[in-house]
Amino acid sequence: MDIERIFKNIEETYAESQHIFRHLHQHPELSFQEVDTRAFIIEQLRDYGYQDIKQNVGGGGVITRLESGRPGPTIAFRADIDALAITEATNLSYQSVNPGVMHACGHDAHTTILLSAAKHLFTCRDQLTGTIVFIFQHAEEMHPGGARGIMESGELDDVDFIYGIHTKGDRPYDGTIECRPGFAMAASDSFTIKVQGKGGHAATPHLTVDSTVVAAFIIQQLQTLVSRHKNPMDSGVITIATFHSGQQVGNIIAHSAKMMGTMRTFNAKLRTQLKHRIQTMVDQICQAHGAQGEVEFSNGYPALFNHHEQTELIRQLFTNQLKNNRVIQTGPRMGGEDFAYYLQKIPGSFYYIRAGITNGRNFPHHHPKFQLDERCLIDGAKSIITIVNHYSAVKDSKEKEGKSHAKRLAK
Repeated sequence: MDIERIFKNIEETYAESQHIFRHLHQHPELSFQEVDTRAFIIEQLRDYGYQDIKQNVGGGGVITRLESGRPGPTIAFRADIDALAITEATNLSYQSVNPGVMHACGHDAHTTILLSAAKHLFTCRDQLTGTIVFIFQHAEEMHPGGARGIMESGELDDVDFIYGIHTKGDRPYDGTIECRPGFAMAASDSFTIKVQGKGGHAATPHLTVDSTVVAAFIIQQLQTLVSRHKNPMDSGVITIATFHSGQQVGNIIAHSAKMMGTMRTFNAKLRTQLKHRIQTMVDQICQAHGAQGEVEFSNGYPALFNHHEQTELIRQLFTNQLKNNRVIQTGPRMGGEDFAYYLQKIPGSFYYIRAGITNGRNFPHHHPKFQLDERCLIDGAKSIITIVNHYSAVKDSKEKEGKSHAKRLAK
C-alpha cells in the first residue's frame, strides 16, 4: 500500500473532512435517536463505493466492510456517533441547530475520521489484504451503550483486532498521540441512596428523625471508603453529585432525603467490595439514627483494558510512520467508555489524539464551550491508515518470503 500517497490525499481532502465534521457538529442527535446521523453516514459510504452497509446493528449502529478478497486478518475500527443533552455556547458559525443537543465529546470528529479513512482505503482496496470493518456506533453516552448490543449482534465474531480513537479537547492540539497499555479508563457505576426519617417541626427536633442530618453523615463517611477502606495502590472514586431534602421551607425537618452519585474503579474485586461497603455503611448509619436507608446500584461500563501487544504495536507504528506527531504513554483516566465491551472479547487498543483549540481556552469534555482543532481530523485518519498498512504489509512480506523460498527450492 502506498501509504505516503494516501497521506497526501488525506491532506488534500482536508476541506471535505471539515465540511463533514461541521455538518455533524451542526446536527447532533442524542443516544438511541441518531436517525439523521445514520442516514448521513450511509449516504457518505455509498458515495465512496460501499454497497453492503448494515443498519441498526445492535439497536442503532452502522457497519460496513471492505473485503480485499485476499487472505489476511479482519481488523475493526469504531467511531461513536451520538451527542449530549447540552445547550451549546461556543458561538461557532457551525454551532448546533438542535436546541439542547451538542457534540461536546468529539464524536463528530471520530465519525469524520473514520469516514475519511473508509474513503481513502476504498480507493486502494486492490492493495489490501484481509478485511476492514468500519463500526459507526450509536449511544456511547447513555447506558447500556451501543457497544454491548453490537457485540451481542454477532457482527464482530470474526474480528481479529479492534481499535478506537478518542479526541482530547481538554489539551491543545500539538500533534500528540497518547497510548496506554493495560487499564486506561475506569468502570463507571452509579447509585442512588434514599434516607427515610420522620419529619416534623424544626423547633422540636427530638420528636423527629432528621433525614437531612442522617444523609449528611452518609455523604461524609462514604469518602472514608476511598481514603481508609481500600488499598491506596488501587484507584477509586466515590462522588455524590446530587442531594435533595426538604421543601424549601426553613422551619420543617424533612422526612426523607435522596442523593445520587458515581463510583469509579479499575479493579473488579474493589468494584464489588465498594458496593458492599456502601450498602453496609448506609444501613448502619441509618440504624444508628433511627432512620431507614435504601441503596440502588446501576452497573455502568466495565473498565477499559488495552491489550499490551496491540498497544505497543500502534505505539511503534505511530512513532515510525507519523513523523509529524509525538507519541507518548499517558496515564489512566477515571472516565468511562463502552469501547471496553469490545476489548473484553477482541484484542486491540483505544488511543487518544490531543485536539483542543490552540488559540484560546480549552474547555473539558461535556462542557457547553467544548471545541476541537479540526487538524486532528488529518492525524486521526492517518493513524487508521497506518494500522491498516501494517497488517497488509505483514501479509505482503510473508507472501514475498514464500515466493522467494519457492524460487530457491525450484533452483
